[in-house]
Amino acid sequence: MSMDVQGLGRAVAEHGRVARVVVATVEGSAPREQGAAMLVWPDGQSGTIGGGALEFEALAHAREALATGKDSLVSRPLGPALGQCCGGAVVLATEIYDNARLADLPGDIYLRRVTGQADRPLALQRAAARNRNAGAPAETQCQSGWLIEPVAPRLRPLWIYGAGHVGRAIVEVMAPLPGIAITWVDTGAERFPDEIPDSVTRLLAANPATAVRHAPCDAEHLILTYSHALDLEVCHQLLGHGFRATGLIGSATKWARFRSRLRSLGHSDAQISRIKCPIGDPALGKHPQAVAVGFAAEWLSESSAAETEMEAEA
Repeated sequence: MSMDVQGLGRAVAEHGRVARVVVATVEGSAPREQGAAMLVWPDGQSGTIGGGALEFEALAHAREALATGKDSLVSRPLGPALGQCCGGAVVLATEIYDNARLADLPGDIYLRRVTGQADRPLALQRAAARNRNAGAPAETQCQSGWLIEPVAPRLRPLWIYGAGHVGRAIVEVMAPLPGIAITWVDTGAERFPDEIPDSVTRLLAANPATAVRHAPCDAEHLILTYSHALDLEVCHQLLGHGFRATGLIGSATKWARFRSRLRSLGHSDAQISRIKCPIGDPALGKHPQAVAVGFAAEWLSESSAAETEMEAEA
């Protein structure tokens, strides 16, 4: 099994900080295989490591880890004492993730020390090298306090603020595209359509600007809210947070006013110029679907150019 960075990123975006519990080793019979994982936050979880008393204890330990911020490796025997009939044993790794740690995750294989002071085990170093150099598949393994896991391909994060006509049109066009993870932000559940694609994470925020702090610093953003005041505040927060690219819906007049306001908030012209306004292709018109098509064309062109550059470097 591979580490689901996309799912982890969605959980961090919604809850700020989460504990990830992964089955690091298995001896004998166990309810889940090595690499099975669940995510835990103070009032909820996603995923499972097998249920029952094992999971109940792991949840309690994960919430303690959230309070202390400490990673850990814990061995759990399975048997009658836990109400399990498996009879084996597992080692569970519990690690705390936030935006800063997400930004440091590698894109292929993740080898790290969870606990202790031991040097990196040679067997795990060789497994990582085989994966990177020869494409040999790696498996979840744990030795001497170190854990190695294959990482599922990371998706390109797109944050969309606003579930109005243009926001809905852009989500409809972008959600089916491969390699993308959309986080869709608005002020209330009633503002979203009844059905949302599985690849899209809905994020409710009374003030969408407060959601910015949960976004990866390499995310791309589209600002399309129903309020100029909200749009401006999101721009302001993004300029202080960091981003790969940001687009703002609006006219030349709106953008001139925003530039002036953002300067008065302390942002330089160089910073402000990183925000693109308007978005899409103005030649296609202002209809929501036309704006969506224009933005998607830019996105696909940039993706194609990046792939061509990577192939040339290879």
